[in-house]
Amino acid sequence: MLGIRKQPSVNSLIGAGMRVQGPCTFQGSLQIDGTVVGDVTAEGGQPGLLVIGESGNVQGTISADHVVVRGTVVGSIQAWELLELQAKARVQGDVRYKSLEMQQGAVIAGQLQPQVTPPPAAPEPREPQREAPDAAVEPRLEPTEPTLDPERP
Repeated sequence: MLGIRKQPSVNSLIGAGMRVQGPCTFQGSLQIDGTVVGDVTAEGGQPGLLVIGESGNVQGTISADHVVVRGTVVGSIQAWELLELQAKARVQGDVRYKSLEMQQGAVIAGQLQPQVTPPPAAPEPREPQREAPDAAVEPRLEPTEPTLDPERP
């Protein structure tokens, strides 16, 4: 069916009822169904997938290639490739992304900042066109009407 996507496989889990305090780094993929108070970052060099489940809550900055939010995030999100905000997602903070999928019902209290590819190089500037020198302009005398002065003969 259209609109139904296979759930990504996850190799690490912070379960519901679990609380982690401090920064978290991960490789591969991580699902958060509990609470993390601290930054969550995918280690560089490999694609990283972060899934925040409906009961998940992150209070800190998030940085990963692919971020799926079903729960709550209080902090900024940096999705290097794709950011998916599902219907129950609540984000309080700025989000940066290359691609964005947002379902009806998702809420963002912050700025959306797409990462656009840099524009193509500007074309070489052309030399300004030179205008022809102005021809000598002779002053024009406007004709005047004779004044009728009754005191003048």
